[in-house]
Amino acid sequence: MLHRKIYQFCSDGREVCIFLRDQQRWIDRARITDIEGDLVTFRYENEEEDEVSAWEEMVRLESIGAVSQKLSSVSRGNIEPLVSEDCPEAEQIRPRSPEE
Repeated sequence: MLHRKIYQFCSDGREVCIFLRDQQRWIDRARITDIEGDLVTFRYENEEEDEVSAWEEMVRLESIGAVSQKLSSVSRGNIEPLVSEDCPEAEQIRPRSPEE
């Protein structure tokens, strides 16, 4: 099942977090770019102090222990999150009236 999800994330181009079992580390904000046989290629960026590095790695499917995907995030600042009333009227979801 994990292998099918990895194929799906690759075809969708989604950003994921990957746990590499053999290295016991998480890779955040990676994009799976290719799957060929049992090799998975993914790209990610790593920030250290004043330097940003871009990496591309190839690992075997068996080395991947878990894949997770961020569904949403909310700022912790003093910013009020948008609610349905703030959306354009055409995009608002209204409850149905009893006549409908």
